Amino acid sequence: MKLLAFTDLHLSSIALKKIKSKVKRQNPDLLVCAGDISIFEEGLDFILSKLNKLNKKIILINGNHEDERIMKKLCKRHANLKFIHKNVYEHNNHLFLGYGGSGFSLIETGFYNTGQKFKNVIKTNKHKKIIFVTHAPPYGTKLDLIVGEHCGNKTFKDFITKNRVDLCICGHLHENFNKKDKLRKTLIVNPGPYGQIIRI
Repeated sequence: MKLLAFTDLHLSSIALKKIKSKVKRQNPDLLVCAGDISIFEEGLDFILSKLNKLNKKIILINGNHEDERIMKKLCKRHANLKFIHKNVYEHNNHLFLGYGGSGFSLIETGFYNTGQKFKNVIKTNKHKKIIFVTHAPPYGTKLDLIVGEHCGNKTFKDFITKNRVDLCICGHLHENFNKKDKLRKTLIVNPGPYGQIIRI
């Protein structure tokens, strides 16, 4: 499957044009957004409407710039948008596990119950590809390295290393846009606001 992943648009008209161009040229099966499409919710409904008009199914989570309840409510107004924070979405034998918000904490205490649910989903879907979509990067990779120190999320790293995850799409740290790394067998990607094509 061909994904067009992006993150941290922050209302950028340039980024939106580049994503629109890639949709036309690459014809991805699905778009995946790892949060922070607004600037502290300013213009949130506007940018969601623009994304919906791309006429592709887009799965997305909230970033630290969006409240999960508001974003969930607004996404319901748009037929092509699927909000997956704390939820699972299946598309063509691929399972997308979403957890948005935060970005600044090393430990995500609120992830415990959702993580247990995700573990059960992975165990009962042994032949499906697993894509974990988070706003914060997992700890200990090139994607969370800032000025020589790691600042990512240890809870997400623990989940990835203890479960079968094929791909993690994340964002938040602008300094690490377009970087890739691996945690054991899991590919970790920060696709940046202009978007990257990922085949899985």
